[in-house]
Amino acid sequence: MTDPIRVERRGAVALVTLARPKVLNALDRATLEALASCIESLGRDGELRAVVLTGEGRAFAAGADIAEMRTLEPAAARAFSELGHRATAALEALTAPTIAAVNGYALGGGCELALACDWIYASAKARFGQPEVNLGLIPGFGGTSRLVRRVGVAWAKELALSGEPIDAETALRIGLANRVFAPEELVDAALRMAETIASKGPQAVALAKRVIHEGQDADVRLAHTLEQTAFGLVFATADRCEGMDAFLEKRDAKFTGR
Repeated sequence: MTDPIRVERRGAVALVTLARPKVLNALDRATLEALASCIESLGRDGELRAVVLTGEGRAFAAGADIAEMRTLEPAAARAFSELGHRATAALEALTAPTIAAVNGYALGGGCELALACDWIYASAKARFGQPEVNLGLIPGFGGTSRLVRRVGVAWAKELALSGEPIDAETALRIGLANRVFAPEELVDAALRMAETIASKGPQAVALAKRVIHEGQDADVRLAHTLEQTAFGLVFATADRCEGMDAFLEKRDAKFTGR
């Protein structure tokens, strides 16, 4: 059986590819389990600095596997949703920043998977949507919460309640996608950004990501306290000394992650 997930290391960057192109990278249980295990393994890699997630072929991921879901009873459906949440939560919890390179369809669970990444780069051919209501379903892998946080309540409702997809330019305009690229440039652009991130102070990057994530739902006073605490913590690192010394000495910093 072919592995549904392919991982390529490029120095401190991991390129993770959903590799079921014949079914548009549909997310069945085996794929979600493999993805969750892959991401959890990457989370234990102390040398990892950034991740790019993409799909092979014409789709990023066209959604959950409908044929597999068709026979699920309510308890099994909840377990399937929990598995999807495990995979997306593992992705969201990575210390290393994550970029979704959405090369085609990102529908249903595919859109939810992209939303679990720190940001999205989209191909001009990308299509995003939460079409579950067309099947008498609702999003099950975090779409009802992450979509609201990414694009606001009104757009989240339009996408989830109408089931209608949007194109890459609309995704860019509403803040779902950060940038749009020609299809042949997409993955390289995401990898270049990942390599840029990998060249920065890794502890500073990880702390900034954590404070932004934890602060987004906090009272602003608590968010400020989180930032102040993290700002103090980063001054205890060797990388902070190296970064400031390199700046003053007009040379490139050599960060070690300490």
